[in-house]
Amino acid sequence: MAGEVQLQCTTDKPCYPSTSSMQKVHVLLDVKATTMQTLERTPINLCMVIDRSGSMLGAKIDQVKQAVNYVLDQLETDDFMSVVLFNERSLVVLPAQHIQDLDQLKARVNGLQAEGGTSMSKGLKDGLTELIKHAGPTRISRMILLTDGQTWEDESDCRHLASEAKLNEVSITALGIGEDWNEALLDAIARNSTGRADYIDTPDKIVTLFQEEVQQLQDIAVQGVKMSLRLSKDIQPRQIYRVIPDIIDLSHTALSDRDIMVDIGTVDKQNGQTLLIDFMLPSRAPGRYRIAQAELAYTVPGETPINESVRSDVIIMLSDDESQTQDQDGHVMNIVERVTAYQLQLEAREAVNTGKLDVATVKLREAATRLLEMGEAELAAEAEKEAVNLEEQGEMSATGTKKLQYGTRKLTQRLDG
Repeated sequence: MAGEVQLQCTTDKPCYPSTSSMQKVHVLLDVKATTMQTLERTPINLCMVIDRSGSMLGAKIDQVKQAVNYVLDQLETDDFMSVVLFNERSLVVLPAQHIQDLDQLKARVNGLQAEGGTSMSKGLKDGLTELIKHAGPTRISRMILLTDGQTWEDESDCRHLASEAKLNEVSITALGIGEDWNEALLDAIARNSTGRADYIDTPDKIVTLFQEEVQQLQDIAVQGVKMSLRLSKDIQPRQIYRVIPDIIDLSHTALSDRDIMVDIGTVDKQNGQTLLIDFMLPSRAPGRYRIAQAELAYTVPGETPINESVRSDVIIMLSDDESQTQDQDGHVMNIVERVTAYQLQLEAREAVNTGKLDVATVKLREAATRLLEMGEAELAAEAEKEAVNLEEQGEMSATGTKKLQYGTRKLTQRLDG
């Protein structure tokens, strides 16, 4: 039945000035599972694709074993689980199967050894093969990818496999540990599969990340979520971000000059997802206007999957009375400020890549100022440290770059109003 998902639109102002020029409108779209959504558990189809190259030797591989054993303990007998290891080759150590003989499965996991080089696409391909065996709307399918190194001359294959995963209703959580891995590649893998990417700075955090991933999987309410936006005449969408549960620039498809579509993936029962869309509004007379209509299409998983949709209009008011256009929505602007800090560090990295070190330094210091104003002293110090690195060494550090990127990405998890 309909009503499993609620869609709510909030603008950054209750009323905008009627001007003769273009102006920006920030719109939050909150997507949440409602209390009508069944709390019945949906079976999971999970594959872990683990880097076992020589650099994983020691604490990393030991923590991976603990993490995989934890996951095995949390799954039910109707779930499917598979494990793929990769170095320069790929090995399916646990083909997709129901969780039955735990002791035997754990014995296989505990025998993992780290050695060799890194060829990620081979692991991704075998992992996807195992997942596709049981993928579909009756289960939640997820791949957890963990690596600590650079893959060897197969990045385009990795991106392609991530897109193939999305076509088969498989999302990928891409986790990088340490500092010697390609964050641009892992982000692309996550984005292409409507998944997410994250940074693990020390091995002792591996188990915690896996715990959080399993909890989120078990909380998923709907999947295959797609948002379409039907724009009113002359309305221009500038940027679409996912801001909850984390911040990421979403790629979108233009269906026509007034229709765009965004793949959202899944919505869980705890946090849902929130999007921030920046529209450019042309000059218009005072009055009430619908600038867009948002529609969410989704699938309720289960033995008999159900396809449903929900719509909401984006309405704004324009006035030539200045006293009516001064108020702002504090919650929306709070999120906008955090997205701005995230965007500043991205712009700094882009400036470094094009040799504009002075521009990058300014961007980092502006990010530091904004972060400090938010109470994010640790991240602010990291931004300032990288600005100094640029001035003194002409480059940003690998560790600092990752801390800033993934730290600012999580700023909306610490909203204070």
